[in-house]
Amino acid sequence: MTQEPAGRDPGLQPERTRLAWRRTTLTCAVTAVLAVRQALRGSGTALEVAGCAFIVLLWLVFLGVAHRRIRVLATAARPAALGERAALGATLCVLGLSAFAVAVIL
Repeated sequence: MTQEPAGRDPGLQPERTRLAWRRTTLTCAVTAVLAVRQALRGSGTALEVAGCAFIVLLWLVFLGVAHRRIRVLATAARPAALGERAALGATLCVLGLSAFAVAVIL
């Protein structure tokens, strides 16, 4: 069993991580809103509507992953590490929004 170094408060790291998840969720929400706004400025073709639906779906998945992680960090004294599925889901959502941003710009 490893001991914590003297003077270290193990409760601070989960709090900082929880706040980082909140900031990331807010950033993702703003990005999704701007992407939907940009996509809707077009002529309203089926591809643009599908793009908007895709963005909203990615944002909802990311919101679910982040909310679950925030809840774990807020309730557990020593939270478990982020699971592989949650990390993969968050990564795919960010990559999906990034790919859509590149497609909109080009």
